[in-house]
Amino acid sequence: MSNNTRALAEFLAGLRYEDLPQAVVERTEDLFLDWLGSALASQGAHPIPLFERYAQKMGPADGRCQIIVNGQRSSAYFAALVNAASSHLVEQDDLHNSSVLHPATVVFPAALAAAQDLGKSGRELVVACVAGYEAGIRIGEFLGRSHYRIFHTTATVGTLAAAVSVAKLLDFDTEQFVNCLGSAGTQAAGLWEFLRDAADSKQLHTAKAAADGLLAAYLTADGLTGAKNILEGEQGMAAGMSKDADAKWLVDRLGTRWALAETSFKFHASCRHTHPAGDALLALMQREKLGFEQIESVTTRVHQGAIDVLGRVVVPQSVHQAKFSMGTVLGLIAVYGKAGLTEFEQFSLSDPRVSAFREKVSMVLDPEVDGAYPQRWLGRINVQTTDGRQLTSAIDEPKGDPGNTLSRPELEDKFQRLVAFSGARTAAQASELIGKVWQLHKLADVQAIA
Repeated sequence: MSNNTRALAEFLAGLRYEDLPQAVVERTEDLFLDWLGSALASQGAHPIPLFERYAQKMGPADGRCQIIVNGQRSSAYFAALVNAASSHLVEQDDLHNSSVLHPATVVFPAALAAAQDLGKSGRELVVACVAGYEAGIRIGEFLGRSHYRIFHTTATVGTLAAAVSVAKLLDFDTEQFVNCLGSAGTQAAGLWEFLRDAADSKQLHTAKAAADGLLAAYLTADGLTGAKNILEGEQGMAAGMSKDADAKWLVDRLGTRWALAETSFKFHASCRHTHPAGDALLALMQREKLGFEQIESVTTRVHQGAIDVLGRVVVPQSVHQAKFSMGTVLGLIAVYGKAGLTEFEQFSLSDPRVSAFREKVSMVLDPEVDGAYPQRWLGRINVQTTDGRQLTSAIDEPKGDPGNTLSRPELEDKFQRLVAFSGARTAAQASELIGKVWQLHKLADVQAIA
């Protein structure tokens, strides 16, 4: 077995709530609220009812674990499945830059379901989620940029991150963590091809990652063994899913670097690869006092990962696919000043001004931007105006990044907007939920968290 895998497992087994800096505990609550809002925002939206019906058909009629979007109870497995699908639909869940992983949408559904099933406290939930973030982020960094070109990292690495969070609630020792990683890693899957077809696979990716991670942990608790070297072995994840894996990331500053605190919140309701250019365009239009009709063309200078993901979408066929169209996102920002849930729902496919602007936008690979990625997501654009001016704009930290983060009042405002979008909760109910989450680490149990 790799010493790196064992060192990671030893860290996870030994992690205690008392080890966590207060800032990490508070950040976990911030991320949990952001995740909860993302889940509630998808209430009633396709394809989430399909996952709900599947859970009703296959799962128990009731259970200890809450399905967020409909308030029904089920088993831990099916609660994790539906909650993970629902929290990844509206593209408002968090992202960790250097791992290119959306940790919340896989860690929180699995951990919350298991915590409710096992009768755990908010404090125990917090430390489990931190464990899931710390392991998932490092494994994502380990697999590298080449992995993300073909595989949706949140689907693949997300399975292991979810498994770790549940394993922590089950109080695994080092050997159990090793086995759990093996059983989670062998299930890891999720391919980007769905983007070409506007397919619904992205929600299936997160649903399966959370549920399969929980499955791996529960089976490990009952004695199932897994591959001891699933990450670095000759036929392990790196061998089959990466060309640039670097094992140093698996153990990078364990216990001193809190990777969870590096996670970014999403400001725009779109793929994170669009955010740097979107922020740069918004800043330029405000600086130059430009209207969208004064812009002849926009060249976004991007990293290769953006081209790999966004380049698949030419003319979006669905609202969700529009969130992966650089031109559509910039069109909404140019015409409406923002690319929020309402703008996407009402205008991304139907407003001819947005469609026309989309055709003015192009992406080119920029060596500086590509060299900084994925540690930093730089925004660089060139704009030509209708009167012949050549303008540029640069953003080094998009809104939501750790150095340009959302404050708690901003997160509360985002949460209110998310639940208002779907009508899942009233403003008063949303305020009550916010109050609960800000006290997450003090809750004796988490049965009624949502």
